[in-house]
Amino acid sequence: MLVPVYDILNCGPRHRFVANGKLVHNSDGVNLQNLPSRGKDAGKLKRAILPPAGHVIIDCDSSQIEARTLAWLAGQDDTVEAFRSKKDVYKLMASRVYGKLPEEISKAERFVGKVLVLSCGYGAGHKKLRAFLKSQAQVEVDENEAQRLVRAYRDANYKIVELWRMSDVALQYLHARMPYAIDQKGVVTVAPDKGLLLPSGLHIQYPGLRQVESESGKAAWVYDSRGVSTHVYGGKVVENFTQAIARCIVAEQMLKIARKYKVVLTVHDSVACVAPQEEAQQAQAYVEACMRWVPSWATGLPLDCESGVGESYGAC
Repeated sequence: MLVPVYDILNCGPRHRFVANGKLVHNSDGVNLQNLPSRGKDAGKLKRAILPPAGHVIIDCDSSQIEARTLAWLAGQDDTVEAFRSKKDVYKLMASRVYGKLPEEISKAERFVGKVLVLSCGYGAGHKKLRAFLKSQAQVEVDENEAQRLVRAYRDANYKIVELWRMSDVALQYLHARMPYAIDQKGVVTVAPDKGLLLPSGLHIQYPGLRQVESESGKAAWVYDSRGVSTHVYGGKVVENFTQAIARCIVAEQMLKIARKYKVVLTVHDSVACVAPQEEAQQAQAYVEACMRWVPSWATGLPLDCESGVGESYGAC
């Protein structure tokens, strides 16, 4: 039975379509990351995406590229080495939090470690952590436990915490139109009158950057985003340039893949391409090699990936 959808509204310049009060689409094209993956219709649309006759689809995902890039930029060498050694970083975090050996960590405890690694890296506090755990895994922790978890993450990743502080300072230099190197490796710098300069040559800009008084009476940074004053702080700046750098790396990897095989779509840090069926194994190895390639300016960044091959996008 078809369920009617009423009150569809186009709510802005990015075509944020809302139906019945819920966001149903927020891009100018097909939102592939929103194809259903749960319920009775799980995977049906993905399995409907087919390659040309005689070809297969190779879908390759860059494993934890944001967490790897963040640790590398911050000089959090123990985490970088753990990634390089192919250790389970989520279990290692949970091990520290719960005082157990990694092999003793349960699936639920590992998930908490995963949430800490992926969410607290950008300065999330205990309130956001509690909400995320509840919404994503139906795990409820009280305020004291959430605070303990956040402290445990920050104690274990003091170099990442220092990167937040340096990014706070960067906002001052950006406002004063003075140059400044943010990370230890000098990969991200403040380019006066242009924004944060990335190794790709692109800039992250904060138009109208200024300080205002927050509700608590403290000075806070804001900038203009589509005509709206948007709050920005050290952790958010780190999130912005870490995600931008990760995307730039994936884009360069895509260009390498495209030298031999046609790239047909991307979803976040995943790249899909098509290859002749008789070359499936060879093409998969080539794509993985491309997705493990590291730019010359990122020496020591331990990238990794995993891939699948199928006769449809869903079969990957």
